[in-house]
Amino acid sequence: MPTTLPRSTEHPSQAVDPRLVDVLLEDHAVKCIPRFERLWDYYRNPLQNASPTSTGGGRWYHLGQEQGLPPRITQPPNIAGVSRREVVIENDIAWRVHTLVDFMFAKPVTVQSMAADPKRADAIEAFLGDIFDANGGVSLFQDMALLGSVYGFVDVLVRVGPAESVVSSARGGAERILFDVIEAPRAVPVLNPDDYRRLDAYVLHYHRRLNDVESDGSVAGRLLGLAGRRNTRVRRRSVDRTEVWTGQSVEYSEGPAGDRQTVERVINGLGVLPVVHIQNLPQPFYYEGLSEVEPLIPLQDELNTRLSDRANRVTFQSFKMYLGRGIEGFLEKPVGPGQMWATENPEASILEFGGDAASPSEESHISEIREAMDKASAVTAVAAGLLRNRVGNLSSENAIRIVMMGLLSRTQKKRVTYGAGVARLCELALHAADVHRIFPNRPEERRVRLHWPSPLPDDTTQRLRDGQLKLALGVPAHQVLTELGYGPESGQEG
Repeated sequence: MPTTLPRSTEHPSQAVDPRLVDVLLEDHAVKCIPRFERLWDYYRNPLQNASPTSTGGGRWYHLGQEQGLPPRITQPPNIAGVSRREVVIENDIAWRVHTLVDFMFAKPVTVQSMAADPKRADAIEAFLGDIFDANGGVSLFQDMALLGSVYGFVDVLVRVGPAESVVSSARGGAERILFDVIEAPRAVPVLNPDDYRRLDAYVLHYHRRLNDVESDGSVAGRLLGLAGRRNTRVRRRSVDRTEVWTGQSVEYSEGPAGDRQTVERVINGLGVLPVVHIQNLPQPFYYEGLSEVEPLIPLQDELNTRLSDRANRVTFQSFKMYLGRGIEGFLEKPVGPGQMWATENPEASILEFGGDAASPSEESHISEIREAMDKASAVTAVAAGLLRNRVGNLSSENAIRIVMMGLLSRTQKKRVTYGAGVARLCELALHAADVHRIFPNRPEERRVRLHWPSPLPDDTTQRLRDGQLKLALGVPAHQVLTELGYGPESGQEG
């Protein structure tokens, strides 16, 4: 399955060539990081400081999505005294991504152990619940879904903290099991040449800021230091850090690609590559899955362009303008109530133009762009709570399901990939707990089953009736209670 990459295929005596790591890092910086940063910019649409002259006066910021607007809107005109055209950005991507995340993980997912012994299953479920709670609970899953929706995939690295990191014995050392959610710009997978679904190694590369200072060797720092200003000759120290994970070892190095210095090499006691790879939506023959943001970018650019054009048209037409011909001093006497002009020119006249006017084609085009974004994302305004005049069509649960069929279908498809990833995450966590003697367990006890809550509002009465029917059919009471949220881990956010 392309969603979870299991064990390393590396031979115990084989190591990753440092030159290969440098080549992978350089390719990642040139080919992948710019794309990932653009995906994030279109989702987040961050504010960026800018001088008033570059924005045409007034605004102190640029927006991330302005990079997709045509030059006729973003570039200042060459005519002196005329400011840049008005820019309008309406981020239709972010609320769609947030809606998808809410439908995936707005409520806790129930993890049920498949261990044969019921008491043992209860203990495993409680231990896994403690691990998820220690790693953020529902927010952990929401972070995974958000990063996966933006970048197309998300990786989770299972680490084991030192025994000194245990601050409380109430969880039995569960807080030592750490789930490090890896965003795409940090991840550099080393895929098996014969199978793209398997990892030979996994490289993390990121910029790490330290709680230390160093001399500021930049030109600006030296000039400020010569000027005698306080705290200008030092700056906060930061390094480029690289981690190379294999099934047998972990190597830590510092420095940019091509000039890395190894600072530590330790044995990977787990014996497996502890990485869970989750594709947001399956994409065969690629490590990355399908992003929710990428297909919306061209439509978002078109929407922002038309909204900016409309804003400039409205600005131009909302104010009446006057053309005075043959009237002396027309510019010194503004048009207003009771204002009079006198002239002996029989050809003199005042021409009025401007004023707002309807533009049906423009409104229709903007509406069609939004509908196209609904189709591409499967997220409609109804799912985000914007009902308008559709209340009469949502009088029953079945009606709601029909209206949001596309969103529910996509959510179900994503639950397959994320569910397999969460199950693999539980398996790795139990394996790590056994290796480090935190919670001894056997391999056959590590299988779990996930119970997903309904993404639609709950009808408690109907759920209880369904539970009674299942009991009547002979479904074990433990499983029914777990599905209803009354299992041992109920109330926990994991």
